[in-house]
Amino acid sequence: MRISRRNFIQAASALSAAALTGCDQTVRFLGVPQAPGLAGPFEVAATSTVDPVTHVLRRLTFGPRPGDYARVAAMGIDAFMEEQLNPDAIDDYACDSLVRRNETLAAPLGELFEYKQDLLLRELTRATVQRAVYSNRQLYEVMVEFWSDHFNIAQSKGDCAWLKTADDRDVIRKHALGNFSELLRASALSPAMLWYLDGRANKKSNDSEKANENYARELLELHTLGVHGGYTQRDVMETARCLTGWTVRSEQKFFKGRLEFREDWHDDGEKTVLGQMIPAGGRETDIDRVIEIVTAHPSTAQYLAWKLCRRFIADDPQQSAVDAVAAAFTASKGDIKTTLRALFATEEFRASTDAKFKRPLRYVASALRATAAECDPNDALYQYLLRMGHTPFQYPTPDGYPEEAEHWMGSMLWRWHFTAALAESRIEGTQVDWKKLDEYAGGERMVVAHLLGRDASELETQCCTESGAGPVFMLASPSFQRF
Repeated sequence: MRISRRNFIQAASALSAAALTGCDQTVRFLGVPQAPGLAGPFEVAATSTVDPVTHVLRRLTFGPRPGDYARVAAMGIDAFMEEQLNPDAIDDYACDSLVRRNETLAAPLGELFEYKQDLLLRELTRATVQRAVYSNRQLYEVMVEFWSDHFNIAQSKGDCAWLKTADDRDVIRKHALGNFSELLRASALSPAMLWYLDGRANKKSNDSEKANENYARELLELHTLGVHGGYTQRDVMETARCLTGWTVRSEQKFFKGRLEFREDWHDDGEKTVLGQMIPAGGRETDIDRVIEIVTAHPSTAQYLAWKLCRRFIADDPQQSAVDAVAAAFTASKGDIKTTLRALFATEEFRASTDAKFKRPLRYVASALRATAAECDPNDALYQYLLRMGHTPFQYPTPDGYPEEAEHWMGSMLWRWHFTAALAESRIEGTQVDWKKLDEYAGGERMVVAHLLGRDASELETQCCTESGAGPVFMLASPSFQRF
C-alpha cells in the first residue's frame, strides 16, 4: 500500500484538531517468529460508543486482536477476567517458543556476565515486545510492565547491565500476580536493585560509619508508603540500618553477582521503624521485619491502590475506587490477584472507557495486535519506541516511566510516522497482510470498527478516506490513542 505522506498527515491533523474542539469527547487527546493467525469468528461491537467487552479487553490486555471480541463476548467478561488472573492455566506455547530464542533470558545469574551488555538489553527488550504482542497471558504481561515501572531499574547503571535480566525473570515475572510482600522482599534483595540504589554499599562496620540511606528512602517513598505516607527522616535512617550488610559479589573472580550478607557490615543494634521496635541481634532477619512493617502500614495500601487505579482506571482516579482497592489489599495481606479483583469490580473501572492515553509501548503493541501483524522485534521497530521516548529498561530515575497522559503528548508525530510505515510495510521484520485482514473481517467498515472498538463517526470516515490509507489510518486517529 502506497500512501501520500502529505495527505496522511493532513488528515491526521484534521481529525486531531476536531477532537480538540470537543466535537467528540470520547476521542479527545492532547489534554487527553509468527503471528497467532486469524482464528475463530470475527465480531465487533455494533455501537457508537465503546461497550463493556471492548473496554475490558483494552484494559486487561495490550489491545484486542481480531477474534478476541467474539471469544470474550461468548465466555463472558467475568470468566475472561478470571482466566487472565490465572495465567499458569493459559496455553502460551506459541509465544513461549518465540521468546525462548532469546537465549540470554534463561542464563543463570553468574553466566550473564559472559554476554555483552548490548546483547542482554536487546534480547530482554525483544522478549518484552514479543510477549506484549503475542502472549495469551495478557493481564500478566500488563502487570509485569506495571511492576517493572514500580521497581524501576535502569539497565545502564553499573552491573545492572548484566543483572537486570535476572531481576526481570526472578523478581518481577515470578511475583507479578503473587503476594506484594514477597515481591518487595525479592526486589529488596535483587542484585540488580542492590546495585541500582546502592544497597550493596550500605554498611556500618564501625561506630563512625553511617548507613547508606539511598535504597531505604526509595523503599519508603516509591515502593511502599509513598512520598506523603507519613514516614520521617529518622524512619529512613533506621530502615537503612536494618538493611546494612546485604551486598553483591562484584570484584571476585568466582560467583560474581551473587547476593551475600556480610555480618561484619551489619548494624545489629536496636532500631525503631515507623514506631515499631526491632530488637537487637536480628542480623539478616532485620530485613524481614522491615518488610512486614511497611507492607502492613495503611499508607502502603493506599499508595499501591492509587497506583493500580491510576493504571487501570484514570490518571486521577476517584478516591472511592482507591479506598475499595486498598481495603482488599489490606484484607488479603497484599495478595495481588485479590486486589485486582476488587479493582475490576468497582463501578469506577467499568465506567472509565477511553479515560486513559496509551503510552508508546502500549500503542505500538496494540497496533500490532489489532492488525494481526507478523513481527520480529528488531532495531527498526525499536527506533520508533526510541523516538516516542519509551524504550523498556532505560528510564534513568527510580520512579519509572510516567503514567500520566501529558508526558506522552509530544510523541504524536512519531505515532503517525509509525502508522504510515506499518501501512506500507516499511518496518523491517514487521508485516501486516491487509488483504487477509479485510477478508477475515468482512470489509473495510468492519476493520475500522474493530480498530476503534465501535462504529466510526462521520468525521472519522471522511478523514480515513481523505488520508488515502484506508482503515489503517484509524491507528493514527485520536480514538486509537486512548483505551
